[in-house]
Amino acid sequence: MTEWTIVARDVRDQLGEGTLWSARDNAVYWVDILAPALNRLALVTGVVTRWPMPEPLGWVVERARGGFIGGFKSGIAEIGIAPLAILPISDPEPHLPGNRMNDGKADADGNIWCGTMDMAEEQDSGSLYRLDPDRRWMRMDTGYRVPNGPAFSDCGRWLYHADTGRRVIYRFARGTDGAITDRQPFIHFAEDDGCPDGMTVDAQGHLWVAHWGGGRISRFTPEGVLDRSIALPASQITNITFAGTDLDRMFVSSAAVGLSGTHHDGALFEIDCGVRGLPTHCFGG
Repeated sequence: MTEWTIVARDVRDQLGEGTLWSARDNAVYWVDILAPALNRLALVTGVVTRWPMPEPLGWVVERARGGFIGGFKSGIAEIGIAPLAILPISDPEPHLPGNRMNDGKADADGNIWCGTMDMAEEQDSGSLYRLDPDRRWMRMDTGYRVPNGPAFSDCGRWLYHADTGRRVIYRFARGTDGAITDRQPFIHFAEDDGCPDGMTVDAQGHLWVAHWGGGRISRFTPEGVLDRSIALPASQITNITFAGTDLDRMFVSSAAVGLSGTHHDGALFEIDCGVRGLPTHCFGG
């Protein structure tokens, strides 16, 4: 039985990423980093709206007081979409003009965790940052080629974050003060697996990971053991989110960059995975 369907059939992303479920809007948002563009799929109507962006956009996070925070190449900004308005806030890396934001997500405390990377993918100049609701930056880890994730365990004790370039997912211990410690390699991808990309945690505490170059998504137990995989008709799978009123609809983004586009590269997929996800958190600032 087919476990996937293609949605947003008129949209093919160069580099689809940053899938986000918005209960507030009853919609799935995701970005096309290289177009660059912000996409929205309205779940009730199936209508896709696409907003061109002024520069590469790696992620969006809902803001508790309305609108979004976006991670652009030049740093973070507030984004309003009715009408479209972009208000720059700050840049943690003005000294690294070749870097850009790549992936980010809010935690239950209203902080945003996001990674930066060398846009040319030649230097290990990427870092993992935390943006607090008071809008202060803190660099939490560094030395990444292509940072991806992050994801948070359902118990709140662990943060998962990948370096796609090294084919490894790390697990950090999370303290009550918001600090992370004890970075440990948690899951290693073999060459045939592709590379770990975006990820999310389901309601049973299992970690779902997109396989860049591996044409599938996989579910791992809280101990890091492979539980199952779902093959998809695209090679470069990039990100995953659970959506819908009951958080039982999974949406998966992909990328066409560097490929001939002979299959469904760059499509947005809906997956029948049979499990539920966790609620989306908003930025508190």
